[in-house]
Amino acid sequence: MKLGSFADTNLLRARTGTAKTRRIAARRTRELLAEMVLSEIREALGKTRSQTAKAAGMKQPSWAKLEGQSDMMVSTLHKVIKAMGGELEITVRFPQGRVRLKQFGLPPVAAK
Repeated sequence: MKLGSFADTNLLRARTGTAKTRRIAARRTRELLAEMVLSEIREALGKTRSQTAKAAGMKQPSWAKLEGQSDMMVSTLHKVIKAMGGELEITVRFPQGRVRLKQFGLPPVAAK
C-alpha cells in the first residue's frame, strides 16, 4: 500500500469510527511509515525532486540518482533527510535494548 501523504494518514485515522479501530489504524500507519524508501518519503511529504534537490544544494538528476541508491555515506543521508525537512537518527538494536548513535544524526562539529 502506498500512502499519498502524511496528512492523508491523519485524515484516515480521524474518519475511523471506534476507539479500537482508530488504535488499529494508528498502529498500521506507524508500520507503513516505518518502512519507506527515500522517494516514498519525499512523495508522502508532497515534495518534488526539484524542490528537495534545491534544498540540498544539488541538481535534480543528482537527487534522482541518490534516491535510487541502496548504499550511501551517513553524511549524504543526513543531507538528504535534512533537505526533506527531517532529522536523521540512527538507532541500533541489541538483545539488551536500543542505542541511539548521536554522532551520525548531527552535523559535524567545527574545529576550534
